[in-house]
Formats: sequence, structure tokens, C-alpha cells
Amino acid sequence: MNDAQQAIDRVRTFAWWLIVAMLVAFVSISQRDPFTLDARGAVFPLAGLATLAAALWLGKRLRRPRLSLASETFLQMTLFTMLGVVLAYAIAARGGVLWDDRLAAADRALGVDWPAIRALLDHLPPLIWLLGLAYHSLVVQMIVAIVALSHAGRTSVLRITVGAAILSGFATILVSGLFPAMGNVFDPAAYRHLWPSIAWLETGLIGGLRDGSIRVVDLAAMMGIVTFPSFHATLALIFIWAFGHLPRLAFPAQCWAGLTIVATPVFGGHYAVDVLAGLALAPPAIILMRRLARPITVASALVRVPV
Repeated sequence: MNDAQQAIDRVRTFAWWLIVAMLVAFVSISQRDPFTLDARGAVFPLAGLATLAAALWLGKRLRRPRLSLASETFLQMTLFTMLGVVLAYAIAARGGVLWDDRLAAADRALGVDWPAIRALLDHLPPLIWLLGLAYHSLVVQMIVAIVALSHAGRTSVLRITVGAAILSGFATILVSGLFPAMGNVFDPAAYRHLWPSIAWLETGLIGGLRDGSIRVVDLAAMMGIVTFPSFHATLALIFIWAFGHLPRLAFPAQCWAGLTIVATPVFGGHYAVDVLAGLALAPPAIILMRRLARPITVASALVRVPV
């Protein structure tokens, strides 16, 4: 195995250890107030994991590196998503003082007037559809990124992308425990065309987690509940970086991911500061993964000892 392959494998291994750390964190946090798993809802997600694991095994058995790469990265991202959601649930169940008033005040200090922005959008149905579709397409963007990068043989870029996504996602969930919030909620009934935001749809779930009435995890109906920072913004920025390594796809894919970031506050029910904090998490995660993916040669490992 050459130095470059060893470096790529470091990123791969690091991503797996992060997933293990998320599992350990969930078990530790939920010990005092345990969750139970909805058996019916777990059937299809677990079958999906088994299918990805089988595809990974088949790719290695047939010596199909691109199949192995795509299967493993899909497996990592799926496990990360499932564990991330249940970990966010466990953290939300611990309660804490809500930060919505302070986050809203921070937006006002930045000059952001959400009622005015929503009123303007309500008069532009085509723009609502464009931004709404962009916001809800993040999973599709992930699929496109994994398939395109693995097909193009951009192994290092794909490993860095997945590693950065898992690292920043784990950090997002942990930080959310320090700044719990319901989100930038608005009543869609007050508008003619504007869609309900994810935050609006999650109010009952978050309330149930906080008051103890919800302690059952349904893997078939998982929802991201983190307000600050916005992982939607983080992941979209990571995809912008990743798509930049696919020349034929770069411009349209990066523009679409950029629209996702613009759409996140309204359709995700985020404050502007949520999005800014989410964007701030992406570059350090990418830089760290790129450093981890850098081959360690004999020359670079030498340390000059003063005489």
C-alpha cells in the first residue's frame, strides 16, 4: 500500500471512529432517560443498511473498487444520519433554557427582518418552489456527490467530503445541546403560498422530547431537529467544495447547493445566525480532513534536531 492510499485510509478510518463515538455519546447521554426503538419502523432502515453492507462485501469480493467506495460511503453517511438524529433527540431530551429570544435578537442586530422577507416571498410562488425544492434536495445532492465522485475515481475527494460531513455534523449536534432552540417558527396559515418550515413541523416533536412524552425512536420517520448551528448550511457548503472537483457538473451543482443555503432559513426554520454558524463549521472540517488525507512521506516526517 503506497503513502497516498494509506492517507486516504486514515480519513476512512477516522470517519468510522466518529460514527462509533456518536454511538457511545448516544448511549451515555440516554442512560438516565432511555429511548426505545419502534420495531416496525426499524425494518426498512435496517434492511437498507444490510443491503449497503452486502454491496460493500460484493465490491471487495469482485475487486470492484468503485462499487466498494460508493457502498462504504453510503453506509457511513446512512449510519451517521441515523445516529445523528437519535443523538440529537437524546440531547434535546435533556432540556435546558431555550435560546430563541437571543438568536432572534442576534438576527435583528444583523438587520434581518424575517416577517418582511416571508411576506415578500409569499408574493413570489415560483421562487418559493425553486428555493423549497433546493432545500429539500440535500439528500439527492449527497447521492449525486457520492455516485459522481466514486464513478470519476475521485477517492480522496469523496473520503474527505464524507469525513468532513460526519465531523461537522457531530460537532453541530454537540453544540446544539449548548444552544437549544425551537427554531425560527412561523405559522404557514398566515401566508397564501409559503410552505410550512421544518421547524414548524417539528414543534410537537421537540416539545415532546423536552417534556418527556416522546421516548420512542422511529427510524422510518426521523427528523433533524437541530436549530443552531444549521447543518443544512454546513453540508451544502461541503458539497459546493466537493462538486468543484467534477468539472462537468461543478457549475450547476454548486449553484444548486448555493440555493440550498439561501433557502435554509425560511424552509428549515432557521435564524440567520444559525446559517452563519453552520457555514463557519464547513471550512475547518474540510481542512482537517485534507490534512489527514495528506501522505506522510519520509521527507515530511523528518524533524530537524538542533545541534
